[in-house]
Amino acid sequence: QVQLVESGGGLVQAGGSLRLSCTASGSIYNLDAMGWYRQAPGKQREWVATIFTRGGTKYADSVKGRFTISRDGARDPLLLQMNSLKPEDTAVYYCKALGPGVSAWGKGTLVTVSS
Repeated sequence: QVQLVESGGGLVQAGGSLRLSCTASGSIYNLDAMGWYRQAPGKQREWVATIFTRGGTKYADSVKGRFTISRDGARDPLLLQMNSLKPEDTAVYYCKALGPGVSAWGKGTLVTVSS
């Protein structure tokens, strides 16, 4: 089992920055990837970014060039650096872990971007 806890959300003005963090515990050494998703009010949850344990990252077009996903090692938190934030980035951001027999979600952290 993998447990995930997100932090770092808050209120920021448009154009500002925030850094989200996701701390993982449990069976964290065999993960294939970790990622960030978000769910805006009244909308479905959508994928934001993924980082693969063997290397490489992918981003949704809506955040490419503004967000950076990173994770130094299995014991280190998953990070999401968010720059040039827009009001449409307002959402609850969730961390996800994927691996053999693992598909875990955190409870989310709220990001609100004011115009």
